[in-house]
Amino acid sequence: MLQNELFNNVIRDFNAGYWELYTDPDKEVWSQKFYEGIGYAKEELESTIDYFLEYLIHKEDVEIFRDNFLNYRKNNVDFKQHIRIVTKQGDYKLFRCATNDQLPVNIKSEINRIFFFEIKLEPDQDITKDNFYYKETAQMTSTGSWYVDFDKRKSYWDFETRRILEYPDDYIPSLKDSADYYAEDSRQQAADLFFNCAMVGTPFNTEIKMVTANGRIFWVRAIGKPVYNENKEIIGIRGVFQDIDDIKRKELRLQRSMDIITSQNSRLFNFAHIVSHNLRSHTSNLSLLVQLIEDIDNPEEKIELVNEVKQISHSLNTTIEHLNEIVAIHTNKDQEKKVIKFQDALNLVMSGIGQMIALSKTTIEADFNDLEEINYIPAYLESILLNLITNSIKYRHEDRDPIIHIKTYSKENNEYLEVKDNGRGIDMKLFKDKVFGMYKTFHYNKDAVGIGLFLTKNQVESLNGTISVESEVDNGTTFIIEF
Repeated sequence: MLQNELFNNVIRDFNAGYWELYTDPDKEVWSQKFYEGIGYAKEELESTIDYFLEYLIHKEDVEIFRDNFLNYRKNNVDFKQHIRIVTKQGDYKLFRCATNDQLPVNIKSEINRIFFFEIKLEPDQDITKDNFYYKETAQMTSTGSWYVDFDKRKSYWDFETRRILEYPDDYIPSLKDSADYYAEDSRQQAADLFFNCAMVGTPFNTEIKMVTANGRIFWVRAIGKPVYNENKEIIGIRGVFQDIDDIKRKELRLQRSMDIITSQNSRLFNFAHIVSHNLRSHTSNLSLLVQLIEDIDNPEEKIELVNEVKQISHSLNTTIEHLNEIVAIHTNKDQEKKVIKFQDALNLVMSGIGQMIALSKTTIEADFNDLEEINYIPAYLESILLNLITNSIKYRHEDRDPIIHIKTYSKENNEYLEVKDNGRGIDMKLFKDKVFGMYKTFHYNKDAVGIGLFLTKNQVESLNGTISVESEVDNGTTFIIEF
């Protein structure tokens, strides 16, 4: 269907008037059906937004329509709303305004338009008495409204905003303390959004974490738009926010599950690669050497080949042991968990590698005050600490003695272990996707095998946890485990 046919169908089917908007406000076009809808002839009205706001629209609808109109013209922010327009007879008609992208069909128009669809009311229906329906809608959708007035330097909340944020009905919001309404790690995001909206009129539609009067942190979808005065100056911000905590947390859990599945697939690929490549390489070399031994008569040459067989056999045995360790992790993940004190697990690990710690002059500083214990498989926790500590010692910086900071903490009902060192660090630009790969090494240590971090990641993820790494060359590495 052609573009003009779509457009004409919309006009015919809905009997709608419309405005055409252009960069130059003097070129605005009001359609003939718009004039007819309110009973005027084209010559009787001035087709400008200023005239419309002054003489035609109901005074209670001026502010919101003006804000929506200016946002549509300046920022291409589509909108739809109900407004009341006075007719030539002096009564008001109710219209639903909608921009191009808010129509039920895509008219593929390159011109920005605002359509006006008349809403027919029952004879006894009062269009001004809609507060009850507003409250019902707000409560059913957990949507609160707010307004920030720059001139008066005040914040205004509706009843639902106070309910969602768990403040009493008589609470007066503070503009000075507005950062306190957001979770600590979301305050910069909120500040950036409000600044851009206030300074340059950039509207926002985002997901952000807020905090209630009782300290409960939850997710909301926040939408805000600048408020303009008659001179088209920004005098405030008006917006709504909706409690989406349940949906967002389910989404995050789903994403986390997908990440774990992706990681598991990666581990399976690694496992398959080791089985198909490394084992096959060892067995092929063994077969070749056995064939050579059978074909050689010189005893001395046979002895040399037998020594090579021993070396290949040792490598094959090591590879099989590593594969067995991986299999064992997923076989043993259903072992009984116990409440373990982090300090006890650390003491056990340090006693086992005491000589290594002493010879390397390593200092280990531990802080378990925030989270002293965890319900976990003891062998896994000890193995995780052992691998991360020995890793830090192996890859210590040659110009300084190693210092390892270990701490645990709780955040938003999640439990974390952090191990930070001052070692050589890892070039994350080069190795970011390979840090936890099997047989991946990033330095030239002779004893580097590339199995420790792979095993650690397997242990953590087998119990539905995650492990991440932050590192900078010459400045050390930090591993963060979320249990």
